Amino acid sequence: MTRTTSKKLFDRARKVIPGGVNSPVRAYGSVSLDPPFIIRGRGSKVYDVDGNEYIDYVGSWGPMILGHAHPAIVEAVRDRVARGASFGAPTILEIEMAEEINAALPSIEMVRMVNSGTEATMSAIRLARGYTKRKKIIKFAGCYHGHVDYLLVEAGSGAMTFGVPDSAGVPEEFTRNTLSATYNDLNSIDTLIKDCGDEIAAIIVEPVAGNMGTIPPRPGFLQGLRERCSKHGIVLIFDEVMTGFRVAYGGAQILYDIKPDITCLGKIIGGGLPVGAFGGKREIMECLSPLGSVYQAGTLSGNPLAMAAGLVTLRTLKNENPYPKLEKNSAYLGDGIDALLTEHNIPHVCNRVGSMLCTYFTNTPVDNYDDAKTADCERFTKYFTAMLNQGIYLAPSQFEAGFISAAHSQDDLDRTLDAVKMALESI
Repeated sequence: MTRTTSKKLFDRARKVIPGGVNSPVRAYGSVSLDPPFIIRGRGSKVYDVDGNEYIDYVGSWGPMILGHAHPAIVEAVRDRVARGASFGAPTILEIEMAEEINAALPSIEMVRMVNSGTEATMSAIRLARGYTKRKKIIKFAGCYHGHVDYLLVEAGSGAMTFGVPDSAGVPEEFTRNTLSATYNDLNSIDTLIKDCGDEIAAIIVEPVAGNMGTIPPRPGFLQGLRERCSKHGIVLIFDEVMTGFRVAYGGAQILYDIKPDITCLGKIIGGGLPVGAFGGKREIMECLSPLGSVYQAGTLSGNPLAMAAGLVTLRTLKNENPYPKLEKNSAYLGDGIDALLTEHNIPHVCNRVGSMLCTYFTNTPVDNYDDAKTADCERFTKYFTAMLNQGIYLAPSQFEAGFISAAHSQDDLDRTLDAVKMALESI
């Protein structure tokens, strides 16, 4: 498989874009390759500028749950753009999206649209601080909540990939009120609450960690967070930018039956277009401007294109209910990979929740950030390269989740397992 044109484009891009990419992991630095430049997608496949076809398990990092270029989404966007892409004024679509989200998530009584997951988490934390009149927040090592300054503390994902746990350009003063706990460990929370419980405005967590691979919550972990937050007047924020409408219709809070105070959403609710949202209890949300004193704004927030694509996506998910198929296919693929790695005596852990999955090259159960860091990245690089050269498009990092879409067929899954067999011969 040759990617000559992609290499030429990457060389060209590096002259005008830092690192040649507009988001770091796309540079393929951790797998020592030049990235393929994707020109189009259809269903479960993407195609690069050299004409290579790939079975896609990245799905634009999660949102393409219905597959690429879904006909109903394409039609909705075409229809909408012909009538104007953005007005910076209220539209009916914003109301319909808010009603759809509120109906799907009992924890959300009011919601505000933004343009990215980073905007959603940033705004949710500002809102929690304004509501509680407290400064400190708790996040979990390895959980990534966007690139806002005070959240770039043991941030997982891209930071793990590039070995930079904290970013240059972030003054110490900006992270002084950010406390780091251990995912799946309630004792680490208890220690922080004991030290400064009355200063903590919020605990923010990925209910299923998706930025250090895929790590499910241990039984009782999320419930324990809920109980502690309720007891100490702390706002519980679920970052469901990745899991929202992915692991269940609604998200992880539906799957695990936990009600956070604020939920952050993104990815799927835009149907492939840039989007974010945060919502929660009416009492908290009414602290936002123009009703309250917590300021937040955005010219393109709730823009008609994203709302149109997102509404079609959510309504299709609700009406067609692909989740049983997603669960079946994800289990088939995950169990198949697990069996092949076992057959080849390769140390590994396969974690999966719904249609999110990750294979770690380690013999340590992966329940948190430190566990994830035991993975053999050199072996992953060899595996990734062998899979890419067979037309299997995986995330170019040991520490990213993979995603299955409703468009993946049985043939796709079987071809992928055949590629795994071949890849394991070379690693």
